[in-house]
Amino acid sequence: MPQPPLLTPEQRTAALAKAAEARKARAEIKGKLKIGSLTFPDLLKQAENDEMLGKMKVITVLESLPGLGKVKARRLLDGVGISESRRIQGLGVKQRKDLLEVLGQQ
Repeated sequence: MPQPPLLTPEQRTAALAKAAEARKARAEIKGKLKIGSLTFPDLLKQAENDEMLGKMKVITVLESLPGLGKVKARRLLDGVGISESRRIQGLGVKQRKDLLEVLGQQ
């Protein structure tokens, strides 16, 4: 089994800080989606330029949309033919189009 990389205490602290910042940013995005101040199409556009947004899982984003919970989000992905492990940056043009059509947001 491979060993984790050996990091200096400073490198470990920096990595932990970066991870905490990413978690906080993802939580803010999900909160904005939940209250409706950010729409799914807007998120897709922002994710093209923002690597942190692009690394969010599609299922997590869908679960944050008003009216969609865990079950409906999984059914939606299954109906469109997108894996639950897919990230936003990994969506193809057709998959984005299909998601937007199903959500009624174009």
